[in-house]
Amino acid sequence: MGKSVTGRALAEGRSRCAFVDVDDVRQLVVAGAAAPWEGEEGHEQQRLGVVNACGLARGFVAVGIEVVIADVLTPETSDLYRRELPGCVIVHLQVGLVEARRRAASREVWLTEDEFRMLHEADAANPPHADHRIQVDTLDLRSQIGEVSRLWK
Repeated sequence: MGKSVTGRALAEGRSRCAFVDVDDVRQLVVAGAAAPWEGEEGHEQQRLGVVNACGLARGFVAVGIEVVIADVLTPETSDLYRRELPGCVIVHLQVGLVEARRRAASREVWLTEDEFRMLHEADAANPPHADHRIQVDTLDLRSQIGEVSRLWK
């Protein structure tokens, strides 16, 4: 299981909590959509997805609803979350390359080798800023939720 399954399950365990999957927010662009690795347009849409997800989060928080956001974290997106949601807690769920390849092979959406490398090797070379990092390769869903829940303030 990955960030979305963990994030949704974490939100379901709270008393009043929304779950925002930034992949879903980005997919709201149906004409002219570009993946984050598809040049400047993809990069811009990645930033826009973060900003829009943060807008949703602010709306929920304003009425007393907690929020879990699931996204692929990069140094730039981490900085955007800090700017858009001051005081948020950023937890980076880390997965090793072997496990990442195993998970990618089990999904309907296939990444090219270049796309996979861009996502996973860039993370290793330039890790995003996070308050906490959790290595999840060998953790089941319950354990991942437990680890993140302990960090929730």
